[in-house]
Amino acid sequence: MRSSKPLIPTYVAIIEEMKADSRDVRVRWYYWPEETKKGRRHFHGSKELILSDHFDVQSVDTIEGKCTVHSLKKYMKLDVVGDDDFFCRFNYNSATGALTPDIVQVYCKCEMPYNPDEVMVQCDHCTDWFHPACIDMTVEEAERIDNFSCESCSLEVQKKLRGGY
Repeated sequence: MRSSKPLIPTYVAIIEEMKADSRDVRVRWYYWPEETKKGRRHFHGSKELILSDHFDVQSVDTIEGKCTVHSLKKYMKLDVVGDDDFFCRFNYNSATGALTPDIVQVYCKCEMPYNPDEVMVQCDHCTDWFHPACIDMTVEEAERIDNFSCESCSLEVQKKLRGGY
């Protein structure tokens, strides 16, 4: 939806209700992470939206077009992410500033939630995911690697080899 203020980015909302006899629509807003009380955090992807509990009535004239807001799981499976593709994994309570779910799966040694904008490397043994910087690897090296064993699995393999397994 188009902002009435210049230089303000396009807003994203779900149309909840349209009446045939009206030029108004009832919408539920998505917020950008920086619009929440906690702000944008390192793990928020550049195309991440947060579904709010903020409803509003808007003129149909403010509608700019259609976009698709995917779950994170479906977004990660897209072959090509278009300009109109976004994802959402949180709901936002505007009164308390709380995000739900309040616990999400974390990855890597740094224990951060997944950010689809960042390259990660998967261990071939334990299948855990790691940020290249957290395992002393460059992004370029991570993009070229065919096989990877994390530190824990590498130590375990070395122990087995020394023990004659």
